[in-house]
Amino acid sequence: MRAMLIACAAVLAACAPKAAEETVSPASPPAQHAERLPAPTPSGVTQRITADDNGKTITVPVGSTFAVQLVGVPTAGYLWGVADKPAFLSDAQESGGDTTTAQSQPGFTGGNHWEVFAFQAQSAGEGVLKLEQRRPWEPKTEPATQTFSVTIRAQ
Repeated sequence: MRAMLIACAAVLAACAPKAAEETVSPASPPAQHAERLPAPTPSGVTQRITADDNGKTITVPVGSTFAVQLVGVPTAGYLWGVADKPAFLSDAQESGGDTTTAQSQPGFTGGNHWEVFAFQAQSAGEGVLKLEQRRPWEPKTEPATQTFSVTIRAQ
């Protein structure tokens, strides 16, 4: 009887799950440290306008170049674009870039990105500069996802 109990115990031990130390999964890769990145600034820009300036009046010198720096979601199709601008401003020169260091790591997808619009005040004047975020393939009858506007006073 004793031999039979020992044999049963041996069979049960062989069928039991492995000990925790034997089934440890490989360590997860270390979390990537992401730092915020500033918006790319085109050369010649003397003044930066950000989302915090929405609705404000901004004074710029005639002949100067300023940049509107907004965060968008171009990976989801939502792009900022100029909806209206005063005639005394040049057409926008557009640029963009990553908002965090993690976005340049292999395998990173999606996320927000900087969208930067540089304008030159070509003459004196005052008017509203309006940008809208929308998907370009959707009809203009669809409301913009976001809007941004500032009154520009060039003197």
